[in-house]
Amino acid sequence: MAVLEHQAPESTGDVEGPPRLRRKIRGRWTPYLLLAPTLTLIAVFIAYPILTVVRTSLYQYNPNKPWMDGWVGLGNYEKMLGDPLFWDSLQFTAKWVVVEVGLQMIFGLALALVINETFVGRAFARALVFSPWAVSGVLTTTIWLLIYNPTVGFPHILAEQGHVAYGVSPLADGDSAFWAAVLAELWRGVPFFAILILADLQSISGDLYEAAEVDGAGRVRRFTAITFPHIKAALVLATLLRSVWEFNNVDLLYTLTGGGPARATTTLPLYVAQTATVTKEFGYGSALTMAAFVILSLFSITYLWLTRMGQKGKS
Repeated sequence: MAVLEHQAPESTGDVEGPPRLRRKIRGRWTPYLLLAPTLTLIAVFIAYPILTVVRTSLYQYNPNKPWMDGWVGLGNYEKMLGDPLFWDSLQFTAKWVVVEVGLQMIFGLALALVINETFVGRAFARALVFSPWAVSGVLTTTIWLLIYNPTVGFPHILAEQGHVAYGVSPLADGDSAFWAAVLAELWRGVPFFAILILADLQSISGDLYEAAEVDGAGRVRRFTAITFPHIKAALVLATLLRSVWEFNNVDLLYTLTGGGPARATTTLPLYVAQTATVTKEFGYGSALTMAAFVILSLFSITYLWLTRMGQKGKS
């Protein structure tokens, strides 16, 4: 009996062993099981399309010329580097992003400072400023096509005043088409900057401005010492996001100018779309897509780096 009593705890430990082992195994695999749906979505909707584009870029693939299809290796990339249309579209894309985002930031900041003040009808003014942001790209283009229409739009008004000739559209010339597209996109993009900046402006305590005013600080000094440091993070975030979006701008430019006249307003993404849909050069279009992907990845890396530096600065 004593022997049996002495062996009882040992047998109990053997019984408890497997459940404890199962809990350990379950705890080890639980994080991977929880991540599995997300990783599956990333693999299906991000990794697979990227790998498909990379693979296609190494082939000559054109449904209109199937006899020319086949493996070309880096041939499409060599063609891209020697393609003047690629460099022209890349140069225009850089010009478009710098001018568009720069003007959006300036006008967005100015509007945010104005609608942050207290005045009669401020709520209506804010709704009016923010409303273009809710309009789709195609509808925006429709509105501005009517404005630029030489028969019923603003050019007709200028023609009646004797400033321009009748029937002349600002979209008919390369330089004027660029600024016409810039103005149309400003109308849609400025509210984004205004919204983000206004959110930061409203988080600034009024006591700071009162103390600065008592110390004799003027408007410029209050802006540089109080306002700008508080909204700097919002400006950086909005600038990076809008740079990516303007780089990828296809809907407005395609429907407003079609990339013309004479490809004067063709961005790199628009050139990719035209290469794939018009000339059906899917292999070369994939190589162009990879070039755009690398450039956008640099924007993403910059954003992540600035975010990390901001977090380190706060800590």
